[in-house]
Amino acid sequence: MSKKPAIGFIFVTLLIDTIGFGIIIPVMPNLISELAHVTISEASKLGGYLLFAFAVMQFLFAPIMGGLSDKYGRRPVLLASLLGFGLDYVLLAFAPNYSWLFIGRIIAGAMGASFTTASAYIADISNAENRAQNFGMVGAAFGLGFIIGPAIGGLLGSYGARVPFLFAASLSLLNCLYGFFILPESLKQENRRGFDWKRANPVGSLLNLKRYPVIIGLVTSLILIYIAAHAVQGNWSYYTIEKFHWSEKMIGLSLATVGILVAGVQGGLIRVVLPKWGQKKSLYIGLMLYSLGYFLFAAATQGWMMFVFLIPYCMGGLAGPALQGIISSQVPANEQGELQGALTSLMSITSIIGPVLMSQLFGYFTGPSAPVYFPGAPMAMGGVLTVISLLLAWRSLINFDVSKTVLGK
Repeated sequence: MSKKPAIGFIFVTLLIDTIGFGIIIPVMPNLISELAHVTISEASKLGGYLLFAFAVMQFLFAPIMGGLSDKYGRRPVLLASLLGFGLDYVLLAFAPNYSWLFIGRIIAGAMGASFTTASAYIADISNAENRAQNFGMVGAAFGLGFIIGPAIGGLLGSYGARVPFLFAASLSLLNCLYGFFILPESLKQENRRGFDWKRANPVGSLLNLKRYPVIIGLVTSLILIYIAAHAVQGNWSYYTIEKFHWSEKMIGLSLATVGILVAGVQGGLIRVVLPKWGQKKSLYIGLMLYSLGYFLFAAATQGWMMFVFLIPYCMGGLAGPALQGIISSQVPANEQGELQGALTSLMSITSIIGPVLMSQLFGYFTGPSAPVYFPGAPMAMGGVLTVISLLLAWRSLINFDVSKTVLGK
């Protein structure tokens, strides 16, 4: 098969990777409950510690993996990441107690550079015209994976809490083999750079972003988008149960709808809209739609409205690839791995801050001491943060020509 770099290879790799992650979602609570001998309510707290461990390790190691990919190429780092995920799932499948789950999540967080390296890979093979559209394929893979993964996990979970983990391990290891034989290297030798520990740590990689003034405001905008997203990611189930008394089946149906809409926007609509509107206009309109979606969620009075309001919210997904495309266009080819590692570290920080902020807001405004009963408070906060993100992006790009890049593509 031709070794010419192709976006299709990365799409399939990320799709399988996301399916593997989505498979374990429905059964993780029961596995934690079984191993720690606690109730589901207590298991949710222990599950939070696992997410915290994963996020911290990803924050620390993403810049290292990004720096390594700038030196040795994207292919070996991506394959090592997939292998690490496979070993993590094996550990989870055979874990004799809760401590082993913790060890597995630490390994996965340290090796979890698949999206980081894939983003750098996409930057390598993209030009100014198709960069944002290609980044949209990451979102499409994510959306499809979260339609297929949880459905398979729920089905396999009926045969035992550990069965989905074995299936996820098989997918990840097969994905690693697929990449070994099919995936070509995307980073040319002349675009590689030496590994520098000063730049390969989270603080160093973030400080290095100061060399690109336009990026600072845009990265801050991206951070706010990530934090706002936890209003939905971490509170959707609690909010819809509290306000609309949804069943697990209805919640699952709504999440499947999210996956379908995200896949449609990221994999289809974005490839039509971005060439016509350009990256700046797509970014602004996307952030407006995101904020509108959050405010509509907060104000919904009927359960069916949530399905309707998913349309503007998911169409807001135009913003992410456009913003990431603009940011990546300002960094040389031999620093794309470092950039994506820094962005992944930032995303890890928001994965620590966001869930705590949004869950505390929900708990306070649905509790007895709240000045007003308002379960939609996290959604409203998501809307406010997205409006601020829009203003920051506008301020950063007001005098900036996105057609002028440092990549010369």
